[in-house]
Order: sequence, then C-alpha cells, then structure tokens
Amino acid sequence: MGTECTAPAGIEAQSGVEECFASVGGSRMRYLRAGSGSPLVLLHGLLGYSFSWRLNMTALGENRTVLAIDQVGTGFSDRVAELDCSMRAVANRTLAFLDQQCPEPFDLLGTSHGGAIAMWAAALMAERGDSRLQRLILVAPANPWSPNGRLVAPFVTQPPIATAARWTLPRARFAWNFFLRRLYADTGKIPPGTLEGYSAAFDLDGSWEYGLRVLGTWLEDLEQMKALLPRLADVPILLLWGGADPAVYPESAEPLRRYFRNSEHVSLPGVGHLPYEEAPEEFNRAVKEFLRKPI
Repeated sequence: MGTECTAPAGIEAQSGVEECFASVGGSRMRYLRAGSGSPLVLLHGLLGYSFSWRLNMTALGENRTVLAIDQVGTGFSDRVAELDCSMRAVANRTLAFLDQQCPEPFDLLGTSHGGAIAMWAAALMAERGDSRLQRLILVAPANPWSPNGRLVAPFVTQPPIATAARWTLPRARFAWNFFLRRLYADTGKIPPGTLEGYSAAFDLDGSWEYGLRVLGTWLEDLEQMKALLPRLADVPILLLWGGADPAVYPESAEPLRRYFRNSEHVSLPGVGHLPYEEAPEEFNRAVKEFLRKPI
C-alpha cells in the first residue's frame, strides 16, 4: 500500500494536519501527519488514539514532522481478530511503521502504555544495532514501579470479568466518561469535544478487545521491561509527569530514572495523567525545549 494522505474529517479536522494510512503486517494503520522537519513520532496510551494529540500536533509541528499513529486495533486502524497485544508485539508493529515512514533519524514520544511501547521499541532497535533513534520523551510511562496496573490487570483479565467487560463496555459510554474524568486533576480543564472524540473510535466493533489483550500480558511485560532498560542507558530521555497523576504514580519516575545516564525530569504541578490535554501549552513548551537541546 502506498501512503495516501487527506485532510481528516469531523472532530479531528485541524489546519495543517493530514490523515494518512500505511500497511503494517498486512493491516491498515492510520496516522496523522503535520509540520515539517525531522520526524517526531507520537505513541498514544492504552485507551487513546491519535486524537489524544489534537492540542499538540500544530505546535510541535512548527519545526518537526509530527506523526501520530493509531496502533493496529485502536482508533481508526484495522481491528484484527486474535491480535497479539503484548508489549513486544506492539513495539514490533511500531518498528515496522518506523522502518517505512522514518528511514532517517527521528525522536519518539510515548504516553502511558505508549511510553512503555516507546521503551520497548528503543530497546529492540538497540538490539539490532539501529541508531536512528535520537531522543525519547516518556510521558507518565507505564513501568514496573507504579502499582496501579499491577493490581488492575489480574482482576480485569479473569475470564468472567473479561467476558462481562466485552459485553458491557461498548454499551456503557457513561463508564468511559467516568473513567476519562478520573484521569484529570481538574475536570474543568477537559477540552470541549473530548468525550465525543474518544467515543468516535470506541463505537467501532472490537475496540475494547485491544485493551483487554494488552492487560492479559501486562505483568509479564513489565517484568521483561526491567531487563530491557539497561539498553537505554545512553539515550537522551525526558521524563514528563503530571504531578497529580492518579494512573501512573509520579513517585515511580525516580526508580525508572536510575536506569538512564542522560535524562531530565519535568513535573507539571496539579496536572493529572493527560498533561498534553490538561496543560497543553506547558506540555508543548517542555517538549519543544527538550528537542532544541543538542544531542
């Protein structure tokens, strides 16, 4: 499949942003593209998609070509039956996309589950001697030292609970609204159209399957991550957290940071798990300042 891009429609319509599609492992992967310059690739969180970056793409695209993907199984990418959603598998699909779209050096930014995928992808690149990755920006990345996912994953993936979730979640938009609001420290800062934008993708058949499959290998993936982290020791890394994050605890930044010799840590006080939405100006400024620094 050749890459074809058009202006996104509806709630994702933004000046200067294109909707594009690539073929990854035989599946159609959708991504948004904006700006010009060396590539900056954005990886969304577990229940997000490229819509998550609607308040950032134009600003970050002032001196970068910004690529925001919908992982296969999410957003408006293909839904695939029995899709392997382990972190290694998602990272390998991400690398397949990067090999197609970013043959030159690039920077990688991931949030929450996407932050974990960014670390996995970086470690796999180091393993194969691929030096294209210039910098990592990790926004409240899922990691072995934050206990939330470690408690939730075993419960949600029990067969009776998972079966109930597959039936009820697609029919319970109020539950998604409740969950989304909990990710903000200040619900008054939820941008207009946020629930509608996320719901547009979750209304598609099979959208919740991706999250349940990710949680199915969560504990094992986090344990394996510990062995991969030493490969990132010399990569320039920005750790960016909302200081009031209820999902990936800010305290987990310090044990994670010990693995990196070349890292910075930025905390946004009074901000929750989605700083790119809750405090977009501060978020964009912190990312742009980090990217301007010489390697």
